[in-house]
Amino acid sequence: MSVQTIRNVFSVETGYRLSDDQIVNHFPNHYELTRKDLMVKNIKRYRKELEKEGSPLAEKDENGKYLYLDFVPVTYMLPADYNLFVEEFRKSPSSTWIMKPCGKAQGKGIFLINKLSQIKKWSRDSKTSSFVSQSNKEAYVISLYINNPLLIGGRKFDLRLYVLVSTYRPLRCYMYKLGFCRFCTVKYTPSTSELDNMFVHLTNVAIQKHGEDYNHIHGGKWTVSNLRLYLESTRGKEVTSKLFDEIHWIIVQSLKAVAPVMNNDKHCFECYGYDIIIDDKLKPWLIEVNASPSLTSSTANDRILKYNLINDTLNIAVPNGEIPDCKWNKSPPKEVLGNYEILFDEELAQGDGADRELRSRQGQSLGPRAGRSRDSGRAVLTTWK
Repeated sequence: MSVQTIRNVFSVETGYRLSDDQIVNHFPNHYELTRKDLMVKNIKRYRKELEKEGSPLAEKDENGKYLYLDFVPVTYMLPADYNLFVEEFRKSPSSTWIMKPCGKAQGKGIFLINKLSQIKKWSRDSKTSSFVSQSNKEAYVISLYINNPLLIGGRKFDLRLYVLVSTYRPLRCYMYKLGFCRFCTVKYTPSTSELDNMFVHLTNVAIQKHGEDYNHIHGGKWTVSNLRLYLESTRGKEVTSKLFDEIHWIIVQSLKAVAPVMNNDKHCFECYGYDIIIDDKLKPWLIEVNASPSLTSSTANDRILKYNLINDTLNIAVPNGEIPDCKWNKSPPKEVLGNYEILFDEELAQGDGADRELRSRQGQSLGPRAGRSRDSGRAVLTTWK
């Protein structure tokens, strides 16, 4: 299915009943996670619920910032939150913000602003408002731009990580080991004179491949394992392990945030493309989640990676060599995981409670061995998983 056709299959009017031997590659309302505005809305709701329960995960510092759940840049919906946004903008008028259409991909329609006058037309009372009808198509999100990204060779990059969800209730998700970094072709500068230069700011291959410095051999891509080696050698093993633990934590928390609203149909699985940016303090930020990550290849290595990704995904979603059966327990044996590793299994984790989850979360900053077992020198997934 594509992200469009999945709606038709499950719609009340045009939908039809899938038989037990039919499995589809999207959840009916995946957009709760993969639309930029809905993802933020669900994460905000999740934080509030944890706070209401008095969960230690929702703990805040003296400035009212979440200690463990502050992983999405400050974001508002436009035009709905225009006045809230203006209030926030005026608190730090020198900051840069990034505008994105809610339902588009590949960097389409994105621009950066640092003056209110640049988005006056998004105010609700504006006479020239292009938002006459507030249909889904026209909604934008505006987020605080991370203007201190970690640079390598002077260039900005982001991480594309593949995460497979086989069921939301109970939540069971897998992380693909062969993610990669996507680099910009032009050196980064926070200078406001370059706000319009997307080769400086956006890592989307759909944009970068048109740059004159784009390299068709490596496609401006680095494997995650190379990033890890680079960070271990420049910043040290301990902080690198902590960074990757935090990335895993962010992914699991974002899935937990949408699990209650997800239509957990037994015929469905989904492989998401997570986009993460790391800032110069080695803090990871969740930028967005893609329901239909690109499976076309830009380089020879890319082709092998995508082929293996599809193969490994199908081996988990559908037991190999058997007729698909949506009633199976969706617990594949370890040997079929390929390049996937289990990220979180709610059934296994149940009974451990949030206190243990938090202990290992806090343990990440206590030292290299806190909340982490060592396996031949390689950091294994932490206990909260």
